[in-house]
Amino acid sequence: MGLVAAFDEPALLTRLAAAAAASGRLPGEIVGSAVRNFLDTASDDHWTQLIGLMNRAEDPGLAAMRAILEKSLPAVKAA
Repeated sequence: MGLVAAFDEPALLTRLAAAAAASGRLPGEIVGSAVRNFLDTASDDHWTQLIGLMNRAEDPGLAAMRAILEKSLPAVKAA
C-alpha cells in the first residue's frame, strides 16, 4: 500500500479505488496491470512523453506511475 499512498492525489486515489472495487482486485494489482499494459502497448510517442515528464519531476518514478494511471484508469462518475 506504500506506493499507492505515495500518489497523494485524492482524485487519482478515488479512481484507483473505484477500479479496484469494480474488478474485485486490490489497488496494487490494478497498478501492476496498468504498468504491464503500458510496457506492452505504449507507442514511441508515449515513451517519449513519459521520459520527458520524468526528466522534469522531483520523483521520476512516482511521476511515471501517476502518468500511467492517469492514462489508464477510467474516470469516476459524479454521484
